[in-house]
Amino acid sequence: MSAIEPPSVTACYALAVLSATAEGADGSASWSLPTDRLEFGEMRALWDEVLGAVGAGPHTGLLVGDRIRPEGLHILGHLVLTCASLADAAQAAERYHPLVSQAGTVTLHRDGGVGRVCYRPTVAPAAMHPQQVEAVVSSMVRAGRWIAGDGWAPLAVSFAHPRRGAAEPYTEVLGCPVAFDAPETAITVADEDLDRRRPLYDPALNALHRSYADRLLHQLSAAGTVAERVRQWLEDASLEAAGPEGPAGELSLSVRTLRRALHAEGTSWRALLDTARHGRAGRLLETTDLPLDRIAPLVGLSGATALVRAFTRWEGMPPGAYRTRHRPASADRAGAVGGEEGDRG
Repeated sequence: MSAIEPPSVTACYALAVLSATAEGADGSASWSLPTDRLEFGEMRALWDEVLGAVGAGPHTGLLVGDRIRPEGLHILGHLVLTCASLADAAQAAERYHPLVSQAGTVTLHRDGGVGRVCYRPTVAPAAMHPQQVEAVVSSMVRAGRWIAGDGWAPLAVSFAHPRRGAAEPYTEVLGCPVAFDAPETAITVADEDLDRRRPLYDPALNALHRSYADRLLHQLSAAGTVAERVRQWLEDASLEAAGPEGPAGELSLSVRTLRRALHAEGTSWRALLDTARHGRAGRLLETTDLPLDRIAPLVGLSGATALVRAFTRWEGMPPGAYRTRHRPASADRAGAVGGEEGDRG
């Protein structure tokens, strides 16, 4: 690979932005399929038009995001609608957000009884309007309401950029205190909200959507960002001794170039490896009865104690509690007992 391709955005999101504004969807003829991709420069030009239109104002991005419907996020929107909880939806966004846009990353961090769903652009700050960031964040809050109900609101929202325009529309749309010039752009959610399971949840339908999303992600990663290619490599790799040399060799890059490229995209080898360990540990807890001392090496950790520490950081709960919560009620109790014994050990 001689060069890093520019980030792209799915056409259905571009159409959703247009549909949520006075501009309408007149540009729909430009894209034949919702899964067509626009280079980020084209998406920036579209936002230039939206923000330059008559009636546009400092809160346009905030309002556009709040009007996004599931189909505007294509498969990610439909997947969110079938998630069991807000935590599951946040993890889906963490993995599948590149299907909507490669111009930013979504990550979930849990600590001290709250979770932070963080959004970080992967393009230069000057290349993205603050209203674009606000559209992403308000669309994530709207997506949370698809699961938790229209009356749901996060504990707080923060933006890394300065406020433009009056403060009231932000609290009206987001339903919570909003800070600006913050260290990070993030949505803060109480753990109890994140983990509250929906009364109606169809795991088979959710799995169907995930399968399709995985197929699209695989296709995208074949010509996507370096970060996406590393994520795909980690998905199939043994994590016991995984190092950056593996994906660097597959991408015909030096380790140093790989690290620089990941930094430019707003992430790192360590962060991607941590996310891969998180995902694989969760799947093993949900689908197997393996004790923690067997799971730990499979995800590249030194033992059960290290797994408990890491999993509590990822999910805000120890592995045994996670396994009990996420295994079906009809599952063999031996798996849950094994997990609890591993937590104690």
